[in-house]
Amino acid sequence: MANHKSAKKRAKQSQVRRLRNRSVKTSLKNLEKNLHAAKDANSDNKDELMRKTQSAIHKAAKKGVLHKKTASRKISRLFKFMNA
Repeated sequence: MANHKSAKKRAKQSQVRRLRNRSVKTSLKNLEKNLHAAKDANSDNKDELMRKTQSAIHKAAKKGVLHKKTASRKISRLFKFMNA
């Protein structure tokens, strides 16, 4: 465990960030999973799901949860999957 006040604060901050990042990543995985299921089931709301997923990925990149190029790659692959 950290001994200095600043190190204790950094440990606390990194714990909060870790939990927040994990929450965002989990929700992204769920959105992608729902999108794949909607495409396979030929559902009517797959375009709306695609917009929501794309928006969530952009927000995650903006917040620093995902790298900018990782977000771009994910979106590109999703569009490729949806148009196939």
